[in-house]
Amino acid sequence: MTIEDEHVEYKEERRTERQQPKFIPLLLAGVLGSALTLGADYVIEQNGQPDTRSAVPQVADNMTVQNKENATLPDMLEKVSPAIVGVVNLQKTNGLFPDVSTTEQESGTGSGVIYQADDQAAYIVTNNHVVEGASDIKVQLSSGTKVDAELLGTDALTDIAVLKIKGNFNIKPLAFADSNKIRTGDAVYAIGNPLGLDLSNSVTRGIISAKERTMTVATSAGASTVKAIQTDAAINPGNSGGALINTAGQLIGINSMKIAAAEVEGIGFAIPSNDARTVISEIVKNGKVIRPYMGLTLISLDSIPAPYRNEMNATEEGVLVVQTDEYAGKTLQKGDIITAVDGQKVTSDSELKSYLYQNKKAGDSLKLKIYRDNKEMDVSLILRDDENVR
Repeated sequence: MTIEDEHVEYKEERRTERQQPKFIPLLLAGVLGSALTLGADYVIEQNGQPDTRSAVPQVADNMTVQNKENATLPDMLEKVSPAIVGVVNLQKTNGLFPDVSTTEQESGTGSGVIYQADDQAAYIVTNNHVVEGASDIKVQLSSGTKVDAELLGTDALTDIAVLKIKGNFNIKPLAFADSNKIRTGDAVYAIGNPLGLDLSNSVTRGIISAKERTMTVATSAGASTVKAIQTDAAINPGNSGGALINTAGQLIGINSMKIAAAEVEGIGFAIPSNDARTVISEIVKNGKVIRPYMGLTLISLDSIPAPYRNEMNATEEGVLVVQTDEYAGKTLQKGDIITAVDGQKVTSDSELKSYLYQNKKAGDSLKLKIYRDNKEMDVSLILRDDENVR
């Protein structure tokens, strides 16, 4: 197997002695024995200050391109492409002689998405690995103009970073779609800068191959369980941080990784837009993501194929517990189905995480309504600080 840039492994979780539905380890493992390409391979210090004046825009209604004044595909792409930018990672290098001052050199490039703008600044979401290690960051607009970028914050575990560029660029931001509403087989388009800025704003076409894959990957902040949209739209080095959009030109994912192997074709992954919005909001507010930690690996029930749901006799909407750590395992078990949190119905793990990040902190008690062996139960879980747990 040949991998490019950064080696990120999928790891299969061991089953417990207690018998569980046989599909759970498969869902957790994602794709086994393969490697992911994250595009660029760099680290950055969080030296930018968050701008709390900028709130993350709301999710737009999912619509088809035909509903937008009968626009054609080229019309739609022409409209949204200016919101896709190039991100240049500059790093300091030492001179050959001690008395020669250090200089900055381009260390790598990636892509980014303008998700919000006003007459003073534009805000960009990209991948953390695109900007890791940078001493300076520049953004290249679709016009070819390069401007200095300020780093507002990063989150290595979800591979998200947020940038700010000052000025009035007259660029319409890309609207967020509800990634919970995507379906396998939906047409999608990946826009970015494959192999560098010379091929900026390249568009590839494909479908949603799977609406949700869960896998364990290695990041600069340690192992992380990530959820991703799988697509067969071509995603190449340099596409990282770019947009995966629907037929209405709305953002459904941030392109992040691919499987790079000679025998593999068309297996790329994007961070779902709902997850990205939650992380962006935390970064803009705090400069980083402060997580209340549950100690659970979760997956939405509606992303599980019907035969497996039938095997579980799962008749409720909710979130499946795929794995627990030792502490959480005292309260919850693999195979439990969470249907409500603090009295609020949840139908996806994105909804559950969004509720946690917006309403809870470490030390709080979380009340869960669950189904175990087709019996409804109420349990409580004390949340922990994820930094201390790791």
